[in-house]
Amino acid sequence: MDKAKVAILISGRGSNMMALVEAAKAADWSYEIAIVASDKPEAPGLGWARAEGIQTFALSPQGIGKAAYEAQIDAALRAAGAEVIALAGYMRLLSDDFVARWRGRIINIHPSLLPKYKGLDTHQRAIDAGDAVAGCSVHIVTEDLDGGEVLGQARIPVLPGDTPETLATRVLAEEHRLYPRVLAEFVTR
Repeated sequence: MDKAKVAILISGRGSNMMALVEAAKAADWSYEIAIVASDKPEAPGLGWARAEGIQTFALSPQGIGKAAYEAQIDAALRAAGAEVIALAGYMRLLSDDFVARWRGRIINIHPSLLPKYKGLDTHQRAIDAGDAVAGCSVHIVTEDLDGGEVLGQARIPVLPGDTPETLATRVLAEEHRLYPRVLAEFVTR
């Protein structure tokens, strides 16, 4: 079986990246990791990826402008043979031009039940709203922030006494289960 080649973009420790990589090790899995790239050369997840034998690319966007930065990221992903991009804690907004070049081939994991709580501070916003349920969503990336088609969601209860940190910990555990499964289905559609 030909496996889809996936690029993963991270900005930090890369726990969702690690979940995607670990799932891809299964012989019958539908994707393989072509490259892990980051906007932060010091991102801890890059060291983990290198230790796993995965090609990495890192470039700080500071001082080079968004278009030049994205052109270099795009070139690195294409040189690695990437067919799909999985955002995994990548904390930069992609330009409309970049999204258009990869239209329908970029997905993201977001820590809310979209369309609720797009953007940041999702856990605090769910607690403040008195939500009984929170969770995470995998969606196709479009020019609209967290606005693309939702491909899968996982729900968890918001518990009495939850803080943004305790809720985030439980949501993250669900992200690690959800993202690899949804990515595996996405690359075969």
